[in-house]
Amino acid sequence: MRKVNFFRAVLIALSLFITFLLVMAIGAFFLVPDWTEVIENFFREEMIFSLKLSLWTGALSTVLVLLFSIPIGYALSRFDFYGKSITKSIIDLPVAFPELVLGLALLLLFGNTPVGKALQSMGINLVFTKSGVVAAQFFTALPYSIRILKSTFDYIDPRYEFISRSLGYTQFETFKNIAVPLSRNGMIAAVVITFARCIGTFGTVLILAGGSEGLTNTLPITLYLNISYGNMGMALTSGIILITVSFIAIFIFEKTEARL
Repeated sequence: MRKVNFFRAVLIALSLFITFLLVMAIGAFFLVPDWTEVIENFFREEMIFSLKLSLWTGALSTVLVLLFSIPIGYALSRFDFYGKSITKSIIDLPVAFPELVLGLALLLLFGNTPVGKALQSMGINLVFTKSGVVAAQFFTALPYSIRILKSTFDYIDPRYEFISRSLGYTQFETFKNIAVPLSRNGMIAAVVITFARCIGTFGTVLILAGGSEGLTNTLPITLYLNISYGNMGMALTSGIILITVSFIAIFIFEKTEARL
């Protein structure tokens, strides 16, 4: 019993220790800066532009990610097909890639290649543009959302769907009326994680969309550029906003999940 209690105490102590370090690290963002300067920086044109750009690109990317990750997650969960394992592995690759590598891969794909030229002929330019910000966020966040939704569909008892099919409903109707409603908690989690991931995407955006001030400088880019310039006040303000947005997203998720 004492050994069990000691083991339990060690694990709890380790959890509390890491939590303490994270609280101290995050708290430094709010204790170190001069808040008068932070408020002034918040209302600067550069900061307002970065915040607006991050929010609308993050929201658009989240919608696009969900449009793709829901059917892909369902397909990987429910269907067996040739090449499924390698498809899963390739979809998961960006999770293991450094963002800079993923950004470079996308830059090569959407640059002077048949794919890039085909998109440009349709008026879609993803290199060093705001559209590139969305593309970078999309490919960075997509694997995370697919993994969450696949796990969600895995935990739904397929017998509900078998019953629906036996009653004469099509596979799409079964998916829409059975699988989707039962997966709402997982979808909420996917929305929150995806949005937070899109808002925080740095390396992929930097390489594909560039770090042009007044054009593609999302909050992480603004933070990086101001550190490069030695402007710690603006960098800290960007960090505080990013932490606040992430906290609000997680808070909304917790509250919404509790009501379901």
